[in-house]
Amino acid sequence: MLFLILFISYLIGSIPFGFLLTKIFLKKDIRDIGSGNIGATNALRTGNKLIGYSTLVLDIGKAVILLLVIKFNFSEYLFTSSIAVFLGHVFPIWLKFKGGKGVATYIGILFCINIYLAIIFIIVWLVVFVISKYSSLASMVASFFVPLSSYFLTNDINYYFYIILFFLILITHKKNIKRLKNNTESKTRIY
Repeated sequence: MLFLILFISYLIGSIPFGFLLTKIFLKKDIRDIGSGNIGATNALRTGNKLIGYSTLVLDIGKAVILLLVIKFNFSEYLFTSSIAVFLGHVFPIWLKFKGGKGVATYIGILFCINIYLAIIFIIVWLVVFVISKYSSLASMVASFFVPLSSYFLTNDINYYFYIILFFLILITHKKNIKRLKNNTESKTRIY
């Protein structure tokens, strides 16, 4: 059963909504736009806000729908399924294992596991983004605050799980960190 749940979670996580939406509606390959990433931030760089926000909602939604089914039917597999859906988004089989950074999918994971941590993530992301205009920086800082908040503010004892996801988010943002250090990172407009 565990293998089947991990396999299905990975496949659902692998659905590349940013790629599909830009291909269907703009007749473009999102990997040739901006950073080449398939996630919501790069989908915004297509110039089509509807595609950008739809990518965000769908990438969050794929995690939420899957993990709610797991939570209410196979709760003992919730955390392993969460990792699998995250890794599916980052390494989708359909796109030669080159996917998104996992942030929207991570938000979906948080909504299913601990809604308070999801809200904290969003608030921290918004504050950092408003100050810096860097989506990547906002994502990394917000991801850092999740295990801290889990440990100090909520009764959620799963902070080790959130630490693992924080490091996975850092790994997916390796190029962004380099660009931030070199002051060459692109600022993002979300409105």
